[in-house]
Amino acid sequence: QVHLAESGGGSVQSGGSLRLSCVGSGYDYSTYCMGWFRQAPGKGREEVAHIDDDGTIVYEESAKGRFAISRDNAKGTLYLQMSSLKPEDSGTYYCAASPVCGTVAFRSGYWGPGTQVTVSS
Repeated sequence: QVHLAESGGGSVQSGGSLRLSCVGSGYDYSTYCMGWFRQAPGKGREEVAHIDDDGTIVYEESAKGRFAISRDNAKGTLYLQMSSLKPEDSGTYYCAASPVCGTVAFRSGYWGPGTQVTVSS
């Protein structure tokens, strides 16, 4: 049975940092594209970053230079190091797994329940 679980969310002040983790199991983790998504209140879910099985990384524009995505295949864990956080980074952060990268592919992939991030000004 596939299981994804995020952790590391919390409340921080603007300029602060958080490190999110996502542990995946029940599928061939090392061969999957892994992504982080964010959903702010009243808004749609948007991709923050993804990392392919070959290590190729893509960031959403606002995440560039502030966030770092990484994966540890031996531990089946995905990370998102977030720095210089802004209030607009607030929302529920989800990790997702898909056999291939891409917005459409992730929609039909595996998802965790999410972890809440709140950045206050």
